[in-house]
Amino acid sequence: MGTPLSVAGVRRLSSTPSGHGFGPARGSHIMTTISSKIDIKDLSRQALGDWLADRGERPFRTQQILQWLYSRQTDRFEAMTNLGKPLRAELDAAFVNPRLTVEHEATSQDGSLKLLFRLADGQHIETVLIPEKDHYTLCISSQVGCAQGCRFCMTAKGGFVRNLSAGEIISQVRDVQQRVAGQEGMPLSNIVFMGMGEPLANYTNVVQALDIITDGDFGLKFSTRRVTVSTAGRVPRMADLGRDTRVNLAVSLNAADDALRSRLMPINRRYPLSDLMAACRQFPLPPRRKITFEYILMQGINDRLEDARRLVKLLRPVKAKINLIPFNEHPGSEFRRPSPSQISAFQELLAEHHYTVIVRHSKGQDIGAACGQLRAKLVPTGE
Repeated sequence: MGTPLSVAGVRRLSSTPSGHGFGPARGSHIMTTISSKIDIKDLSRQALGDWLADRGERPFRTQQILQWLYSRQTDRFEAMTNLGKPLRAELDAAFVNPRLTVEHEATSQDGSLKLLFRLADGQHIETVLIPEKDHYTLCISSQVGCAQGCRFCMTAKGGFVRNLSAGEIISQVRDVQQRVAGQEGMPLSNIVFMGMGEPLANYTNVVQALDIITDGDFGLKFSTRRVTVSTAGRVPRMADLGRDTRVNLAVSLNAADDALRSRLMPINRRYPLSDLMAACRQFPLPPRRKITFEYILMQGINDRLEDARRLVKLLRPVKAKINLIPFNEHPGSEFRRPSPSQISAFQELLAEHHYTVIVRHSKGQDIGAACGQLRAKLVPTGE
């Protein structure tokens, strides 16, 4: 049988029924039983190869299994018909390949679909499928909750629970990719790590998931040009991301001076703007790419023309484009959305200084599609 599998950080999950994992929302009556089997999607390509090598299997078996998991979206090991029956039996004995459970889903008037996924241990995450002109963008989570404490973010109010495993990150993409397959003219082509959590605080699992998501031969086959990782500014890991991947970098900025940014985003006290901008200047950008700076506009907080001028000066040494995001109001929030005229004035000043500036109007406002809203509404505190 070979040596026992030993993969640091791999989560042991319960086996769930095969199938798509989509359909009628399932309630809290579902019970989770922990087994000794490991979710095979939590294994890196190397770990899977090592497991197979321990059993005397040739290296090409790794590629075959990855193709079954990701290109063919196969859930059952017994269906992997180009593998011998003994190997299929060993895979079935050692691993599970579950789909995420949809606890709740909501469709917006603008077509956005928000999914509340229930994980094997009963925790919940949010994933949002956003229709664009000719494709879908999927906004995925990297953690259950978040420890960054940004004052404007609903996810932060629920605190941090745990990191997602690589398999749980991959599953969000894999499951939704299967859901939209066959919709003529509307492929799922863009992935953004802008859901719950700080991706760079779960670095190892995020990068492992990115390896599968962007593997054009045996993975989920997303172009690195169409995958974006957003950070609140974990400076040391930004250099690592540029070294280990070729995906796009987005920085949640939201203020152009340290005093205001530290009030809005506690991470700025540890990594102030001088350190953050130095990391941005040093980030190894592929040709013709820029760093995206996300700037949530909040009425009377950071939406004045004086704030726009500070932003121009701050970003001058960086290859930058700017996404202006008018604040998505929610009950209990201390912040408000600026007026349309103030948003336009802010955008125009930046454009006058030759920045590419896009106003990203929030989609799914009628279903609470901002990060953490659906989970906060439907999941009891302290789940």
